[in-house]
Amino acid sequence: MSHTPHELAEEFPEHAERIHDLKQSDAHFAKLAEEYHEINRQVHRMETEVEPVATHIEEDTRKKRVALKDEIATYLERAASA
Repeated sequence: MSHTPHELAEEFPEHAERIHDLKQSDAHFAKLAEEYHEINRQVHRMETEVEPVATHIEEDTRKKRVALKDEIATYLERAASA
């Protein structure tokens, strides 16, 4: 299987351990992380044309990934300062 870029641990390397811990201990964060993972994989399949789609669909999916990444970043910052 090819490497899928933009995995959470790569996007937030300074929070890699916190990401792992939150996935185990926080159901809401685990849901966000799983949703991000699924959307990230969809974008990767679109970009590599494994699943070609119309440009607007790929753009919308990328926007969803960015919104989730922003929400996760906020969550991680809050967890770091708690």
